[in-house]
Amino acid sequence: MSTGVGNREETTHNKELPLSAALFSLFLNFLFGANAVAAKISLLGMGVFTTVGLRFFFAAIAISLWAIITGQPLYIDKSKVKQLIILSVFFVAQIGLFYLGLNMTTASRGTLIGNLLPFVVLLLAHFFIPGDTITGRKVLGIILGFCGVLFVVLDKEGVTANVQMGDLLIFFAVIIWGVSAVYVKKLTATIHPLIISLYPMFLAAPFFLLAGFFWDDGMVRFINSSIVVSLLYQSFVTASFCYIAWNTMIKKYGATALHSFVFVMPVSGVFFGVVLLGEPLTPHILASISFIAAGIIVINSKKRTMQ
Repeated sequence: MSTGVGNREETTHNKELPLSAALFSLFLNFLFGANAVAAKISLLGMGVFTTVGLRFFFAAIAISLWAIITGQPLYIDKSKVKQLIILSVFFVAQIGLFYLGLNMTTASRGTLIGNLLPFVVLLLAHFFIPGDTITGRKVLGIILGFCGVLFVVLDKEGVTANVQMGDLLIFFAVIIWGVSAVYVKKLTATIHPLIISLYPMFLAAPFFLLAGFFWDDGMVRFINSSIVVSLLYQSFVTASFCYIAWNTMIKKYGATALHSFVFVMPVSGVFFGVVLLGEPLTPHILASISFIAAGIIVINSKKRTMQ
């Protein structure tokens, strides 16, 4: 495929989202947001690295079986191996830092800090993805969402040094996540979304399980139904269904348009954190959610065509 054709395709893929795609993106981000709460539950009985390793071990098996049954392509061209290794390194660093941070801070704070992701994606995509250009409307929406994160940082109620370190680790995870998201958009032009979702898991699962063996304070300390359900949610809902659906949507519509809806993740995370974990709903968190909601409205204020 020539460069010119690739650019035209990427530009086409970064048009405004139709209503159906916007609603599906909202749904995916709602599920992604709940993942932080599921992770916190599983961390009660399992080590950090063990939790991540088992999550992607089960997810890799589920995706592989689904691909075989449905006849999806699993072969990778040798020329793409280097790119997938780079993506896998991003993936391991992002997930490892996120779970380490989440083990120190609350699910609510973790998902709210994740609100920085669209800001990172917006800037990187503007320079590296044809068609994903910055507009005044998008900038205003991102700034509103970014202000929401500031309220989290300023919230000192019950915040210890350990919580602050967890927040910082999640911040670095979000930066890597943003770089990875833009890199994924570049890869989807030549690599199937299923391959992009699956192969980093093949590297991540054994790496994290080995890390859990050496560094976790007990790989599995105790197990109950809540921990099992939370692990299954992380494995089959977010790591399997959501990952493939998300990468497929990025290929079709573009990184910036989709990551605008990441603002829904903190809302979902805070909601389930309060309901399921009993985490405090402070005035700072409520203000943060308000700014996030405003960002969603501003970014998606144009009329959408029903499809």
